[in-house]
Amino acid sequence: MSRVPSLSSPFLLGFDEIERALDRVVKGADGYPPYNIERCDRNNGQPERLRITLAVAGFTRDQLDVTIEENQLVIRGRQQDDKARQYIHRGIAARHFQRTFVLAEGMQVLGADLKNGLLSIDLARPEPEKIVKTIAINEHE
Repeated sequence: MSRVPSLSSPFLLGFDEIERALDRVVKGADGYPPYNIERCDRNNGQPERLRITLAVAGFTRDQLDVTIEENQLVIRGRQQDDKARQYIHRGIAARHFQRTFVLAEGMQVLGADLKNGLLSIDLARPEPEKIVKTIAINEHE
């Protein structure tokens, strides 16, 4: 994967936290579980909505955790080996995973659903308030 260009331009002030977030995303990007991110239709002037869907076949609701930690959406899955079973062939391993998505400021997690092996997490991105502020210029002689 190629390196994201540095955000060190003199015109980009205060973006060092974004650069650190991009580094975290690149480091934690393995391929499991696979996921989709889709933009959902807006209804009646509601904010933009996104849906993240992860393929988590074999996981129960009790084996999945969805949390928000420091502006990151963190999805964890934990499966335990069933010691009572004797396998002749084992092609499906019990595994753990952690998938992290960095959330922009203002993003809201609306909820999560598990259906047919797919975990869907709905997000909303409210329109930021447009603020124009005039700064007084002091004159010194």
